[in-house]
Amino acid sequence: MTNTDSDSSDMNNQDSSQALPGDSPKRDTTSLVKATLARRYAAEKRFKFYGIFAIAASLAFLVVLLTSIFIKGWPAFTHTYVKLNLELDADTLGLSDNPTAKELRAANYSGVIKKTMRDRFPDVKKRKAKKELYQLISSSGEYRLYDMVKENPAIIGTTIETWLPADDELAAILKSGDDLSDPDSIVTRMSDQQIGFAKTLKDAGETQTRFNKVFFTNGDSREPEQAGIKAALIGSALTLLVTFMLSFPIAVAAAIYLEEFAPQNKWTDIVEVNINNLAAVPSIVFGLLGLAVFINFFHLPRSAPVVGGIVLSLMTLPTIIIASRAALKAVPPSIREAARGLGASEQQVVWHHVLPLAMPGILTGTIIGLAQALGETAPLLMIGMVAFIVDIPAGFTDAATVLPVQVFLWADSPERAFVEKTSAAIIVLLGFLILMNAVAVMLRKRFERRW
Repeated sequence: MTNTDSDSSDMNNQDSSQALPGDSPKRDTTSLVKATLARRYAAEKRFKFYGIFAIAASLAFLVVLLTSIFIKGWPAFTHTYVKLNLELDADTLGLSDNPTAKELRAANYSGVIKKTMRDRFPDVKKRKAKKELYQLISSSGEYRLYDMVKENPAIIGTTIETWLPADDELAAILKSGDDLSDPDSIVTRMSDQQIGFAKTLKDAGETQTRFNKVFFTNGDSREPEQAGIKAALIGSALTLLVTFMLSFPIAVAAAIYLEEFAPQNKWTDIVEVNINNLAAVPSIVFGLLGLAVFINFFHLPRSAPVVGGIVLSLMTLPTIIIASRAALKAVPPSIREAARGLGASEQQVVWHHVLPLAMPGILTGTIIGLAQALGETAPLLMIGMVAFIVDIPAGFTDAATVLPVQVFLWADSPERAFVEKTSAAIIVLLGFLILMNAVAVMLRKRFERRW
């Protein structure tokens, strides 16, 4: 039997070896499945790799961007001051023995500072060199000196030691840590002689870097060392307050009506479609609407927070309506049925039961909408909030600007110090956005109910 089986096997092998070229043997089903699974597993691994790579690349770009912003903006939170021994001579100031308030305002404080600088560098004789020497001190120094004299007139006729703010270029090279002994290696608009003056002051310990309070207490200025964000911060706060007061009640009321009371017909369908479409409309279109309607037709004041708030409220309405409807829809029907079973009317069901339970989601959507409005620039440019604003706005109708527009203005300025100011303002804006989004997350986590 063994020989017979062997012969049969040999004949089968011969038949197989003599198969036609076009014939293909049957493949095992298990092998086909395994091959398919292998391809699927390989595709899944590639998909996971692409996803992880995309996330890692996005995080890397974000880290690079934020690091660049912080590196450029951090120096703006400090400023350099120069120590001077000011001789407040009445003749130099041009004051009488008993000066009036008007005389104090008109006194020659810049002359005192210039005389002190000449005494500090007695070898400087030429007119051009003196002019370059005077430029080391910021023009705001004379205003600081006036404030000191106004607060204490008794210092007139004495010599006081004080620190006055340095010019923005001097502050920039001192904060950068550049080697002042090698002027050719420093990128600055200061002359070599001015760099030499700066080295002398630094080596003598007559320069000092402090926290820049002016950045948070002043409005905008043509001089970088005097420019601040206080006017923009207050303008942003007033604009957002108007936006909240208009958009929140209107959006919540619209969401309640559409979700709880409106009949399902073609008119409500049209309204819902338009609300969803408005959420995707470019923001500059709302700016054009504000310019045409609120300024040109209703003659509201240009560059005012009231107009900016109205424009941003129109832009924010769809976002809050959609979020509020989602929050109302998330309340289980059993809550409504239980309230109706106890005899509550439809309005009582909504106001006493549904709305309180949906309020955390509504507030979250509102804060996110306001955070989006805080970062808007294009619609506010159209209504004139790009104006140069020095004074701090005191009301909703005063001329004002907002923080994103302030960033836009500073980014267009050629001075080196305004690059620092721009990045610092972006840091402050990002801080507010992160804070508002954190509050939204906290509200959702604190008051969210799982059904």
